[in-house]
Amino acid sequence: MTRGSKGTIWAGTRIIGRVYEIKDKGGQREHRILAEKLVQPNGVAFQGGSLYVAAINRVFRYEGIEDNPNVKPVELTAQFKLPPDVHHNWKFMAFGPDSKLYIQVGSPCNICEPSDQHGQIRRYVADGSGMEVVARGIRNTVGFDFHPQTGEVWFTDNGRDWMGEDGPQDELNRVAKIGAFFGFPYCHAQGIPDREFPKKDPCKGVTLPVALMGPHAGALGMRFYTGTMFPKEYQNSIFVARRGSWNRTKMFGFDVANVRAGADGKNAKVTPFMTGFMDPKENKFWGRPVDVLQLPDGSLLVSDEQLGAIYRVTYSGKPKKS
Repeated sequence: MTRGSKGTIWAGTRIIGRVYEIKDKGGQREHRILAEKLVQPNGVAFQGGSLYVAAINRVFRYEGIEDNPNVKPVELTAQFKLPPDVHHNWKFMAFGPDSKLYIQVGSPCNICEPSDQHGQIRRYVADGSGMEVVARGIRNTVGFDFHPQTGEVWFTDNGRDWMGEDGPQDELNRVAKIGAFFGFPYCHAQGIPDREFPKKDPCKGVTLPVALMGPHAGALGMRFYTGTMFPKEYQNSIFVARRGSWNRTKMFGFDVANVRAGADGKNAKVTPFMTGFMDPKENKFWGRPVDVLQLPDGSLLVSDEQLGAIYRVTYSGKPKKS
């Protein structure tokens, strides 16, 4: 999800190939299909009056779309040169504090040695020029944001499958140095060597995660909270949507977690924030949170892939006295 400067919300999709536009008019909510028949157009980002949409290997810009809803998109696919692989390549993208467009290219496998075009977060000038690799050794990130104090990229990463029910766990990572290496496929989580791709000192030089997000949790969309609606202790903390496991006997995830950590990534603590999407006793689920987005009033949008819904979370209680 992303929000325009005049309040329009755009939501990409992974399965049905559509991008939706949602507006409030006179207290009534309206929506339309902005784009369709694309291959997993998950990525949406807004800056300078323009909406950017990324499918698996295509990128479009809708210039001045809030003032001209019927504007025809400009295709930027040739400029961005994204690989066409489908596996782990539904896009997440966002503009950073440097006004550059950050976009992920996942590893096209469960476990493999990816090419030098995969397993990374890149950044571009908005027209697709000036590509730089910001982070490497990533399996599959579908969520990142920029620390409100340092401007550093923090991102979620999904752990590999079929090494056990309890791991390797998903990760929350911090990019303290441009070009940092995060271990895939040789080193996972807090220093677990991969059994299929052994190497000497597999975790040497690897940037280890700020926090572990749970076994096969499907940690996806994340945002730092900078609003004032929620109590003060949520300031600069992170909300993480955990889609939930698919290959674990006892299900895990299916919620929105809150992570509190120092700007240096130390002393991270993960706690549940929004639950109720599954019944752990029955081992059944009915919702899959996949992204979060803060609104200007400090409320939080949460998108649910399972039901095709977007929820708004508000807080009306009195702040605790410090």
